[in-house]
Amino acid sequence: MRGFFGVGVEGISKPQNAGALIRTAHAFGASFFFAIDPVVDFDGLRQSDTSDAVGHMPIFTYPDIASLKLPEGCQLVGVELTDDAVELPSFRHPLRAAYILGPERGSLSPETVAACDFVVKIPTKFCVNVSLAGALAIYDRMICLGRFAERPVRPGGPVAERARHVHGAQIIRSAGGKKRQGKG
Repeated sequence: MRGFFGVGVEGISKPQNAGALIRTAHAFGASFFFAIDPVVDFDGLRQSDTSDAVGHMPIFTYPDIASLKLPEGCQLVGVELTDDAVELPSFRHPLRAAYILGPERGSLSPETVAACDFVVKIPTKFCVNVSLAGALAIYDRMICLGRFAERPVRPGGPVAERARHVHGAQIIRSAGGKKRQGKG
């Protein structure tokens, strides 16, 4: 999968949810995890996480959304059940993204929603657990940006293998925006 992503949460208070979300982010290859105004002690999560996600992935905490520092070019994607949010199956994920989820017993703050480049919703009848919502968003990213064979029309697995990546000649971009082919 090309690009990178991080996963974050605002106001999380339950260690089990934080641990499940961090472990899921780590399992799907997140580059970092972040939390806005958390109540959870992230160092204490090491004891119950056999993958040691906390030891293998940077975790950043911020007092508020205004303090959040994302890598250059990284777009903030809120995962929130609102009327005007884009439904997740119709969303094209940015190559460089940070996904932020709301607290267990609430929603993303208006300040956080305003800071988001995109807001997506999982098309369910009601809100789901924060760690499940995070897993669904990350899985959808993998399906959207991963290199998998097309799904077949009939039930079952793919009938054709995924296309092999073919390396072409090097493309050299000049300061004027013009491209030229390199040797190779």
